[in-house]
Amino acid sequence: MSARSERACMLCGIIQPFRKFVDFGCPNCESVLHFQDNEDNQVQDCTSPSFEGLVALGDETKSPGGERLRIDSFVAGLYAVKINGKLPPHIIGDLADQNISYRPRDGSAED
Repeated sequence: MSARSERACMLCGIIQPFRKFVDFGCPNCESVLHFQDNEDNQVQDCTSPSFEGLVALGDETKSPGGERLRIDSFVAGLYAVKINGKLPPHIIGDLADQNISYRPRDGSAED
């Protein structure tokens, strides 16, 4: 992306400006990551400014790319294909406590 403020959520992959994550949270992951009105560290820890490739997911569409990236049930928007970085261990532990399995989007996870 051209804007330096764009970041990708490391859990779902949606791309938004940093400020939007802080002000409104992640439209897919807010219930588990709690970005909104949180200190900037949570957004810094759980999003990355370094990502590759873009997939546009529209409303009410079944996209083969969306299914392959496991984003077909998420809100419409731009998603990163690959995100450099991983969630911190304490966040992964919190997700596991909620029975949410974390699949890194950095290319290290195998199907």
